[in-house]
Amino acid sequence: MSRYIRNWNERIYRRYLREGRGQGAGTDYKPWLTVRDFPSLGVVSRVKGLKTGRVYHLMSTNETNLFYLLDWSDDVFDIREQYPLIDLKKAIGIAETAQIRYPYDPKSGFPYVMTSDFYVETEKGIIIIAVKPASELENPRVREKLEIERRYWTSQNIRWEIVTECEINHTKSRKIEWLSQAADLSQFGLSKKLQKICGNFVINLLNSLGNKSLYKIFAETEQFFGLKDGMGLNIYKNLAYRKKIDLDVSQNIDFSESTGGVEVSE
Repeated sequence: MSRYIRNWNERIYRRYLREGRGQGAGTDYKPWLTVRDFPSLGVVSRVKGLKTGRVYHLMSTNETNLFYLLDWSDDVFDIREQYPLIDLKKAIGIAETAQIRYPYDPKSGFPYVMTSDFYVETEKGIIIIAVKPASELENPRVREKLEIERRYWTSQNIRWEIVTECEINHTKSRKIEWLSQAADLSQFGLSKKLQKICGNFVINLLNSLGNKSLYKIFAETEQFFGLKDGMGLNIYKNLAYRKKIDLDVSQNIDFSESTGGVEVSE
């Protein structure tokens, strides 16, 4: 989804390049645009990723929901958000060939750098994803800019696709987000050593022959280690988020049901 900051000119463009925006991979990648560039938007969010551990800059609720699904997928190796169509000459040439008006800053007259919402590296190759509300696809100008984006990436033999809210499993995404709230147990005062000990304790209880309910397991963990109420659940969420235990995030969790053991990741 292309967004353009209020003040844009060649000087800012050069500064972005010097800062390394739109460059790097994994933990070293720097998005072309950040949430700080759009302080007035209420839907932006900063989310720490599971795969890379870096903070991602997401510009809409749909982007955030899709990010959680991508970050959770074992088929995805790397995600780069706000990924630029960095070759301005190429992008402008594509627009001219297609007889589409390329976006320029109205004050400076300098061309904007268009961005794609996600660059995704998968087992099967690279996918570029544009995230759009379904309602916006009826807008002719939106379709024009998406066409520039599509031609830019397909000319490089890179797969490009549009994702709307209709293709996003919001229930699954919200479950992953819920688990991610316990991604860092140190925020609850648990040392790294205690986190490991407590995690192993919960896993052992989950795999015990007693077929205890999750409620019971959480309570036993809290009592054994003298933890505050709710920490047993947080430890469980942390284990599930980091895939130390196998949890189907597309299903609801019944905390009162006997566990009967769980699969444990090595």
